[in-house]
Amino acid sequence: MAHQIMARRPDSAPLPVRPSLLNGRMVWLLLLFLAIAWSLAQANVVGRDLVNPGGYTLLLRFLQASIRPDLSQEFLLLTLNAALITLGYAVCGVALSTLLGLIGGVLMSEVWWKALRASGGGRGNHYAPWLTIRGLFAIPRAIHEIIWGLFFVNILGLTPLTAILAIAIPFGAITAKVFSEILDETSRRPLEALLHSGASPAKAMLYGLFPLAFPNLLSYTFYRLECSIRSSTMLGLIGAGGLGFELLLSLQSLRYAQMWTLLYALFLLNGATDYWSGLLRRRLGSVGQVEFHGLHPAKPMRPPRAQGAVVRGSLFVAILLLIFSLWYVRPNPGQLLASQTMERLAVVAANSLPPDFGGRGPDLLRLSLQTLAMSILTMTFASLTGVVLSFLAARNFLAPGGILLSGDAAWGWRLMGGGVLILTHATLLIARSIPPPIWALVLLFVLFPGLIPAALALGLYTMGILGRLMAEAVENLDERPLRALRAQGAPGPHVFLYAALPGTLPDYVAYTLYRWEVTIRETVVVGIVGAGGLGRLLTEQLSNFDYRGVMATLVCYLALTFLVDLLSAAARRSLR
Repeated sequence: MAHQIMARRPDSAPLPVRPSLLNGRMVWLLLLFLAIAWSLAQANVVGRDLVNPGGYTLLLRFLQASIRPDLSQEFLLLTLNAALITLGYAVCGVALSTLLGLIGGVLMSEVWWKALRASGGGRGNHYAPWLTIRGLFAIPRAIHEIIWGLFFVNILGLTPLTAILAIAIPFGAITAKVFSEILDETSRRPLEALLHSGASPAKAMLYGLFPLAFPNLLSYTFYRLECSIRSSTMLGLIGAGGLGFELLLSLQSLRYAQMWTLLYALFLLNGATDYWSGLLRRRLGSVGQVEFHGLHPAKPMRPPRAQGAVVRGSLFVAILLLIFSLWYVRPNPGQLLASQTMERLAVVAANSLPPDFGGRGPDLLRLSLQTLAMSILTMTFASLTGVVLSFLAARNFLAPGGILLSGDAAWGWRLMGGGVLILTHATLLIARSIPPPIWALVLLFVLFPGLIPAALALGLYTMGILGRLMAEAVENLDERPLRALRAQGAPGPHVFLYAALPGTLPDYVAYTLYRWEVTIRETVVVGIVGAGGLGRLLTEQLSNFDYRGVMATLVCYLALTFLVDLLSAAARRSLR
């Protein structure tokens, strides 16, 4: 019988070969475990006390205050004013960053330089200016908005323009990068037709490329509004006003009832923005690719008729919000050209160069390693919890007819699925709405200072962002493998393990690696509460007007950012 089976086997068919255990994915997995072990060693988790039992009383008082927030008329009016200031800074910052992003996105895109060359203006070498522009935009992108805010405070003082510019400059560089990727991925056939008919590159881009790219550009702009709300709140922690400033004052004075009133206002503001942005992206069909557009191909847009009402309504509301925000916060652009501003800028520039590394090398290296370890612990916590919560937050997971529940499930299971969905969405919203410094201060009630509370604070915040974006990836999952398994009688857990999880795993890995790059920049925000790493040193240097030391620390931040960029890009290529 065995001889007959072997005889039927074609001679040309090779025998299957078991893949080697030592492959690229296993190497990266081993490196990951080693990196986590090294980060825990950096955090000194062995042989030291991490938990402060004496802080449980304060934490209990803080949690009890959540059911009796301060609802006095005077404080509610103060909360409303702070919320409108936070919203105003965010809207104005996004408007300016979108303008910068459009200009930079065109100049950073390959399609622009190819169009320029195709139109007859390509005698010279465009690779050098294209690379130069991308390098110039990478610098502001690598510096967190908190640092930009502290810089502009020294130049402009605590004015609305400080907060707006602190959001607009780094967000403009990030938007330019994503816009350039959107333009490069958009179909070029109309553009090429216009170029061949003699149109200039600018007109060909305007009429042949931008109409096709517009839905994705608009989708990403509204996503950046969500991010801007969170950044505007964090800028309040350095004195720029708004909800973040009031939160810090209430927490420092242990007025927990007032703090919860401010937190509920922040949840409402973030929730409304998230819902609006998510609704627009779902209607445009671009859910799940907004921040990571360059990591995978663009998904098809909905038909123009389905987009029209939502797009027009969103644009109309956005214009009204911008007009209201400009009126409410009243930024003064004339400050940029004032003689006093120019004098302060000249003093800062003269005192910043060259960077002062003298005698600081060992400390900068030690703090850089702490910052890297903090980011690794942050992403380990955020990615593991984000994966679990993302499935629970997806509408096609526990909903009737979803991955785990059949359409004819009992009403009790349906009720449970709806409850879990609402609770998980609320958890993710709370996690990403509270700024990391506030999380750090709350965690310091029960944890001793060090890398662990800093990593947990950043991890909770990042978990909220990752969980939401991963949930959108689950909702965009190709359901054909799921339906095929379900049609064959596979139970829900098997459908999850053999279809849903493998189908979303590549996006999870890509999202986690991308957020690791962002987390390196965000470690600075926990430095303002003394959590350690380069962020704490940077805050001290800015407070002491040690601008040469600030430049040296920023160089370390840039080096760390580029190192993580290279590592994550190499990992993504290897895991594809």
